Amino acid sequence: MLNKARPKIQKLINPVASKIRLHPNILTIIGLVLSLFAAYALAMGNLLAGALLILCSGFFDVIDGAVARNNNTKSKFGGFLDSTCDRFADAFIIIGVIYGGFVNWFWGILALLASLTVSYVRARAEVEGIKCDVGIAERAERIFIILGGAFLGYFIDPHFFMSIAILLIIILGYVTVLQRIYHSWKEFKKL
Repeated sequence: MLNKARPKIQKLINPVASKIRLHPNILTIIGLVLSLFAAYALAMGNLLAGALLILCSGFFDVIDGAVARNNNTKSKFGGFLDSTCDRFADAFIIIGVIYGGFVNWFWGILALLASLTVSYVRARAEVEGIKCDVGIAERAERIFIILGGAFLGYFIDPHFFMSIAILLIIILGYVTVLQRIYHSWKEFKKL
């Protein structure tokens, strides 16, 4: 859903990205490290620091691709590294939420599995030559849900809002998995 806003975001990011001289793979790794710090902050019960670090990590996740495009350093390995680091970042953050005691471990594991499965289904379909970027809860939406839960939880009720965020990730994640499976099934029938 948020992918529709990507062209507008790129217009804002491109001027910044064209000035950055670091290799995009380094930016990807910096984003991953920031997500690890975010997970640590969440695990220690600090929702505000966790949310701010997730925002910083997200900035690097957006900027690395723009730097690659603007500086003509885009590569297949860079895309692979970015996708792999995104999976680790998602896992770190959800594990931080679980360890911080904001949600029951069972619900956290279901959210983690939903996040990983959304990405797996897309990757598996694309290996078969099917473009599969459909669905209501891609990574950006899931990150915004966690951020919303963390910020609201910090100011109001941490356990309630983080539980709602994780529950939304579970429901929307599995709906997205089903949407992608159905989309792939229709595309396979055309082959």
